[in-house]
Parts: sequence; structure tokens; C-alpha cells
Amino acid sequence: MNKILLLEDDASLIDGLQYALCKEGYEVEVARRVSEAMEYFENGYDLLLLDVALPDGMGFEVCESVRKSGSSVPVIFLTAADDEMSIVRGFDSGGDDYVTKPFRLSELRARIHALLRRAGMDQKNDRRLVSGNITMDLEKSLAEKDGKVLELTGAEYRLLGLLIRNAGIVVTRNRILEELWDSGGSFVDDNTVSVYVRRLREKIERDPSKPERLMTVRGFGYRWNEG
Repeated sequence: MNKILLLEDDASLIDGLQYALCKEGYEVEVARRVSEAMEYFENGYDLLLLDVALPDGMGFEVCESVRKSGSSVPVIFLTAADDEMSIVRGFDSGGDDYVTKPFRLSELRARIHALLRRAGMDQKNDRRLVSGNITMDLEKSLAEKDGKVLELTGAEYRLLGLLIRNAGIVVTRNRILEELWDSGGSFVDDNTVSVYVRRLREKIERDPSKPERLMTVRGFGYRWNEG
């Protein structure tokens, strides 16, 4: 049973989500304050659903703290703010997905299912991947560069694993969409791939503007160089 932490202060939304998700077979714990979510995170969860605006802070703060701890647990933001600045802030803080209120429960379920499925993908393979100065510990969902933990979002972590496993082979954009998100990349704009590639480069390349590891193959996709 997958365990979800829901950070939300709207009582009616809490009741509806908790009932619907529990009916789907998820175990849901609720935090109504940023401080509570920070404390509860130590209990261990498979996915976080974070409201953005809380009485004592922002859901972004929780996500940033989680990423600094080295965790790649999937994070979905739930918020009424749909402006570009808020969405960018959500991804910059380490979020994997962003759902604006009001939303369809079926869409949220699909996004949760896709992220959980992809988060578990690496666990079915070797427990450790090594490529040059980059190491991935698949049991702990951690990636390191030169022995230092990389602060990766769940999607960035899965993208890195996919590329390393296929080192030297061109991985098409369609394959990335199919393997890292729900079937056919539902709810994902094709430009999202470019955004994640750019941000991954910023974390692993010596000079992101002149990549040596994560190479673009024009018109096809991307190739990972062992280095």
C-alpha cells in the first residue's frame, strides 16, 4: 500500500481527497501546517501532495527541505494559482507536477499513479548505477556526483537513471515521455522534457552551456556519454 502525505488546510477538500484516495487503496496522512508536514516527513512516504499557501508558510518550503535531505520522493503541488511564475516556482523548488484547483479527481489519480509507477521503476533493476563520477543508489533513491548528493526532483532522478542505463544510445523524446510519465505522456507538454533536460544539465555538467555527458541529438532525442 502506497503511503501519501497530504498537506492541505481546506477541511472540505481534505475530507474529499482522503476518502477518494483511501478508496483507491492509498494510505493518506494529513498535515494542515507546513510545520506539521516537516515533522511528519520523517515517517516516510511514497508521494507528497502539497498545497502551496498555508497559514504558516508555503508548500514550496516543504519541497525544498525534502530535496535538500536528498530524497527523490515524488511531489505534486495542489494550488489555485495557475500563473506562470507560481508554476515555475513549483518546479524550481523540486516539484514533479502541478495541479491547479479546481481539478478533476480522475486526472489527479492518473498523475499520482503515473508518478508512483515511475518512482518504483528503478527498484526492479540493479540497486546501483555508476557512470564516471555519478553514482545512483536505487535503494535509497539518491544520486551523487563526486561523492556529493545531487538535489534532484523525482522526474530528474528517473530521467538520469533512464539515460545512464541506455548510455551511448539515443533515447527519443517520445520514449522519455512514455517511460517517465503516464502512457503517452498524458498531461505532459513536450516542452517539459526540454525543461528537465536543461535542469539536469545544470546539476551534472561542468558547463551546462557546453554539455559533455547529456548530449542533444537534433531531431531525435538525447544520448548519455559515459565520460
